Amino acid sequence: MTATDPALTALAQGWCALSLLHGRIEAHIERALQAAHGLSVREYSLLDVLSRQHDGEGGHLQMKQVADAVVLSQSATTRLVTRLEDRGLLTRYLCPTDRRGIYTNVTESGLELLERARPTNEAALREALDEAARNPELAPLVKAVETLRVPA
Repeated sequence: MTATDPALTALAQGWCALSLLHGRIEAHIERALQAAHGLSVREYSLLDVLSRQHDGEGGHLQMKQVADAVVLSQSATTRLVTRLEDRGLLTRYLCPTDRRGIYTNVTESGLELLERARPTNEAALREALDEAARNPELAPLVKAVETLRVPA
């Protein structure tokens, strides 16, 4: 079944095409990050999200916010944090104002790995989008991704 299968509704065709594009991009980036840096896409995403925390108001993320940002369940996010903590890339600490809260920070070695991996991620994303743009079913979605501007 392809995204243009006549048995699918227009809405379902669009969803299939979007899912196909996402899967291809993620698989391409996964291979590049694993080969060059020993990181999965999820690990890279988690390091990236956590590296953007700051000490200002609302600057530290709770585990639920982190899970939402990396599109994982809270339990999967906790397991991922534990794996990266075991590798020395993250540390956890108690929230100073709410002893029930636990925050996670990227360590120096985590930040260094993230900075080395960023160009690989960007190049793999560009390659995956360029490849997908050659597919007539995916080209409109690639154009939408390339023109999308998400507020910071």
